[in-house]
Amino acid sequence: MKNPEALSLAVIGQLYAEHHPWLVKWLYRHLGCPHNAADLAQDTFTRVLTAREKLYVDEAKALLTLIAKGLVVDHYRRSALEQAFQDALASLPEASEPSPEAQALALEAVLAVDRMLAELPGNVRKAFLLSRIDGLSYAEIADRLEVSVSSVQQYMLRAYAACYAAAYPA
Repeated sequence: MKNPEALSLAVIGQLYAEHHPWLVKWLYRHLGCPHNAADLAQDTFTRVLTAREKLYVDEAKALLTLIAKGLVVDHYRRSALEQAFQDALASLPEASEPSPEAQALALEAVLAVDRMLAELPGNVRKAFLLSRIDGLSYAEIADRLEVSVSSVQQYMLRAYAACYAAAYPA
């Protein structure tokens, strides 16, 4: 494969014209919904546009498939989170059910945390979840991950910095 080359808008337009119908069909086979397939195809080309200085274009279908697969995984993870959120809301007593606006804000926050966690390296994400969800001490996390306590401290610092950045974007 050649080195990544900067893509001109004309090259991206040609890529879109030649491969968009194929990509929508490919996504439809994986998602079963024409609307989601069309949305994720557009998202795929949006990623091509935003990353156009870092892409290999020798194998356009392989490039588009790689980007689209990531988007499909994100779609299913987001759908599972939304369903878990709806299930949790359904289990609340009617009197304590939040307003639709509060529900939308809470779901948005849950999805933002999920996006932030997905961007963290594996051990950082695991340490954060073991600490915040499972309530393990740093020593217990170190044993579980087979790293030092100081590594866990560094992981947690990195995770908290990511949480702060997600909560207060620059």
